Amino acid sequence: MWKNTFKRYDILSEEQVQQVHQQAMLILQEIGVDFLHPRALDTFRAAGLKIEDQRVRFERAFIEEQVKKVPPIFDVQARNPKNTVTIGGDYMVNAPVYGPPFITDLDRGRRGATIEDFTNFDKMAQATPQIHCAGGTIVEPEDLPLGTRHLDMVYSHIRWTDMPFMGSVISEENARDSIEMASIVFGGREKIEKTPALLALVNVNSPLRYDDRMLGALIEYASANQPVIATPFLMAGAMSPMGLAGTLAQQTAEALAGIALIQLIRPGAPCIYGSFLTNIDMQSGSPAFGTPESAMGILASAQMARHYRIPFRGGGALTSSKSPDAQAAYESMMCLWPTFLGGVHFVLHAAGWLESALLASYEKFIIDVEILRMFEWMLTKGMPFDDEGFAMDGIREVGPGGHHLGSEHTMRNYRTGFYRPWISSTENYDRWQRMGSRTTDRVANEKWKQLLADYKDPGIDSGVDQQLQAFIEVRREQILGARV
Repeated sequence: MWKNTFKRYDILSEEQVQQVHQQAMLILQEIGVDFLHPRALDTFRAAGLKIEDQRVRFERAFIEEQVKKVPPIFDVQARNPKNTVTIGGDYMVNAPVYGPPFITDLDRGRRGATIEDFTNFDKMAQATPQIHCAGGTIVEPEDLPLGTRHLDMVYSHIRWTDMPFMGSVISEENARDSIEMASIVFGGREKIEKTPALLALVNVNSPLRYDDRMLGALIEYASANQPVIATPFLMAGAMSPMGLAGTLAQQTAEALAGIALIQLIRPGAPCIYGSFLTNIDMQSGSPAFGTPESAMGILASAQMARHYRIPFRGGGALTSSKSPDAQAAYESMMCLWPTFLGGVHFVLHAAGWLESALLASYEKFIIDVEILRMFEWMLTKGMPFDDEGFAMDGIREVGPGGHHLGSEHTMRNYRTGFYRPWISSTENYDRWQRMGSRTTDRVANEKWKQLLADYKDPGIDSGVDQQLQAFIEVRREQILGARV
């Protein structure tokens, strides 16, 4: 993880923050939110809330009371203690792309993702210091049965990385399996309840509805004290209004309603205010990423999370482009700058995203890591204001009209003083041509193969691995047997 030392950019005035809050409270009180799970409704009913059918309405005082219970900072432990991360405060944690059904690389093109692709991304994440969490459903491995593939995905995270990871959220049964597997790894459920060991992404079925499958997962993770990322899924013009202020208010209402449920289930449970806010192309209806609306949405959402003192998830290297081209680069950077300036704590989709989340790309993963490395350089190296940073000895030595190429100060610092690109080309045209005139995507193609070739297996305790394999075998038989 990183310490984000950038000064936070407040895109909203304090008056505007209060306006968004007031509108969100009005939405929760006047319109309410649908919760399509009986246990969620029973939990709200026991707390004295107004419920009509599956619609829950909230009073402002109740929401504010629940929000105060959320810890502003917490740890998520890793199999390797050196990789344990802190969520909140000034910390920033990066995770790869999440959810695409398709995968691509320059050699094989666009195709259905497999468990081999999933594991390859786990290995690339493990081999990349700029990635701090293995992620969750990096891709959907279509070569495995839908009902049991979550077992293989969670196992891949555990076996091929020693970082924190995310559990399955498509049902409460999958959530229980994920929690059980984490419990095996960390020595029992009480160990992971004391210090969380996995995160869970629960998306709102926007507008203003939590569906039964996501709620089942939310309840399981919250009960086990594992952090839930309550994330409204908003594409302005479709799942929220075209008015961005209204979209921000709706997002706040949806996120806080889910967070209130988490706190009722287990007061003080860690959770994260999530945001997936962009707009659609009003001419085609397609989702658009890397837009001005995306950037403003990240900054404004992060500011609202700071207002409530809740850890925040948002941003990432998002793009609508279908290939790792110039569009992919500028749209991703349009989202990453506000991610850093907004102080996002958990960055999902930090590397590998293409085609509006339909596609994960090996080459895009590498290109995004180059961007992350540049941000990392600014965060860690910065602009030193010490004697070496001011370099007065070099200025005196060179004097007027000379050059610094051979100065003593330059000789001391030339290897480490400036950022050294990972894949970017800085050579002159003739040398670039002699080296094969390789464009960035071609260099990235070579780099991801090298990354996998150089991957170092973190290993796993044989006893733990046997327990995991036995659990997976039993659960696979139970799930597949129940469907015969």
